[in-house]
Amino acid sequence: MKTPRKWKHYGLLLLGAAILAFGMYNVHSRTNITEGGILGLQLLLQHWLHISPSVSGLILNAACYLLGLRLLGREFLKGAIVASIGYSVFYRGLELTGVYVLPDLSGQPLAAAVAGALFVGVGCGLVVREGAASGGDDALALILSKLLRCRISRAYLATDLTVLALSLSYIPVRRIVYSLVTVTISSLVIDRVQRLGTASPAKHGRPADDAA
Repeated sequence: MKTPRKWKHYGLLLLGAAILAFGMYNVHSRTNITEGGILGLQLLLQHWLHISPSVSGLILNAACYLLGLRLLGREFLKGAIVASIGYSVFYRGLELTGVYVLPDLSGQPLAAAVAGALFVGVGCGLVVREGAASGGDDALALILSKLLRCRISRAYLATDLTVLALSLSYIPVRRIVYSLVTVTISSLVIDRVQRLGTASPAKHGRPADDAA
């Protein structure tokens, strides 16, 4: 990868990570709007098996990254490490400021679900567009998209809906509805961002898109 292209690649990864961290801090953390995928699975394991997310998250994310390394190559892993560390640094920086930029949407869960989905969609979309992942959810979606040769929005929805359905075993339906809104919109936005301006589906190890 030539140097100018390399810097642009990592710059977009960090921009995506920053947008994702901004949305998670200003929207999700304040309104208790959750996501599906790996995050939801961690909460599920914590509730039923009493396994701490600090343990299950590490194992699940590591497993997804290892699978991604095998199927998507070393460039994927490099990008995933940059994006993941970038997300943690940006989120921690926001925590240290203790300042929320956006208004509190706790009393408007539908608005919070939509706003959160847009930040997650754009942030993750930029990372995935560069063939990387900001977490196990992105890695798993990329893997499924490659193996099943389907659009990445369908891969995200498949994993999110599966976990949300299992979460009904302990989360009220009314609360799940807002999470369903979030994961549906965010998966569609990720798919749209990932496909914008893509000249070559194989660039940076990205899976080929299926027109169907």
